[in-house]
Amino acid sequence: MSQSFNRIVWSALTSRQQGFARSNSLAVRFDPQISPFAASKNNSQDALQALADLIGPGDDYVYLLQKEAISLPSNLEAEFSALGVLMTEQTASTPKPDGPDIRPLVTSDIPEMVALAELTKPGPFKHRTPELGAFWGIKIDDRLAAMAGTRLNLDGFTEVSGICTHPDFQGRGLATSLSRHVASEIRARGDTPFLHAFADNHGAIALYRKLGFEIWSEVNVAKVRHRP
Repeated sequence: MSQSFNRIVWSALTSRQQGFARSNSLAVRFDPQISPFAASKNNSQDALQALADLIGPGDDYVYLLQKEAISLPSNLEAEFSALGVLMTEQTASTPKPDGPDIRPLVTSDIPEMVALAELTKPGPFKHRTPELGAFWGIKIDDRLAAMAGTRLNLDGFTEVSGICTHPDFQGRGLATSLSRHVASEIRARGDTPFLHAFADNHGAIALYRKLGFEIWSEVNVAKVRHRP
């Protein structure tokens, strides 16, 4: 597990999600219309330059997410960097039978999903992000009140991601219910659920611990583009 998680984007794009990859021999990135995440195979100068070759000029950018320290070649710069945590499920949390009505989200829901993600900022989310995996939502008065789904997918592990609740519906436990549901769906197909959070988001980390997740490691995240 540790080797796959060290560079988790690389692991996903060279295994189950390679169909979404734009790649060369030493670096990979998701199709930018789907997700901005990318990775180099290692921190060698050849691999870092291969990563730079996958990033277009101008407004193009990628997010790096890895346990190892982030190194960049001279022609790239980090617009943003932070410390995060990768958490894996250690104890299964069973969905409650009297919980809210959770339904699969479909193509017609995507505009509302994007709007909710833009409002609540659960992480990078684009119109084609739902192609990476299933998403579920809770609707109240015909409005998308909360959603969660799956994103990174590698051999034996699937990420719980996109967890967010509209401000009008917070405080009802919707994110908790959705997180339990998504994790149970992942377990049902034989994978172990994992997720990410920023290291300073203590409220989210406390919630995930209540749901049976524990920190595997701190991880580094950066938004990277070419220098002007």
